[in-house]
Amino acid sequence: MNSFVEQYIPIADVIAKTFGSDCEVVIHDLTIPQNSVVYTVNNHVTGRQIGQSFNHLITDVLLSQNFTNDYSANYYFRADDGRLIKSSTVLIRDQDKKVKGALCINIDTTKITENITWLNSLLPQVPENLTDTSSQQFEKSYEMDHISEVANELIDKIIGNKAVNSLRRDEKIEMIRFMEQKGIFLIKGTIDRVAEKLKISKVTVYSYLDEIKEKN
Repeated sequence: MNSFVEQYIPIADVIAKTFGSDCEVVIHDLTIPQNSVVYTVNNHVTGRQIGQSFNHLITDVLLSQNFTNDYSANYYFRADDGRLIKSSTVLIRDQDKKVKGALCINIDTTKITENITWLNSLLPQVPENLTDTSSQQFEKSYEMDHISEVANELIDKIIGNKAVNSLRRDEKIEMIRFMEQKGIFLIKGTIDRVAEKLKISKVTVYSYLDEIKEKN
């Protein structure tokens, strides 16, 4: 092995240990191109063996549009058994800037793909017509307006056409009790609506509600 290439062995080891058993690192000594593979870690990923030659250096690295600054990152190829391998390769130069070797990182994407598929299966299905946040806010505002409209109609129906000025206090309280039981006062603006329809103040409506809660 070329002595300059040999010093990249610790780098290969630390990369493999950092990313785990699905990460293969191969060092090529390009001074002996027919037998360029001189070191491997986790070589079960692609089956690269010491003494083999390079496979993808020309087509996927040197001739790649992504090749810049002596490296090509994140290109893909298929292993012999069809698994998709994500790969990156960097050239190794000596002190005279001459290429002496290459360090290749090959990651088996099988588990990653399976995990992504599994995680996606747990996510809620997002409607295709999902709009942006501003649209959602508008729709929410429209929805609240619709809810308020329904609540106001209910209030009008409950009070009806009664002559509210002639209603006794206990009759008004009973109407408010019914509304409170049905959750009408959970809707914004209903206190104002009831006060208006019964021709009493909001303070009076609140006092009736307090009285109802005390009796419950």
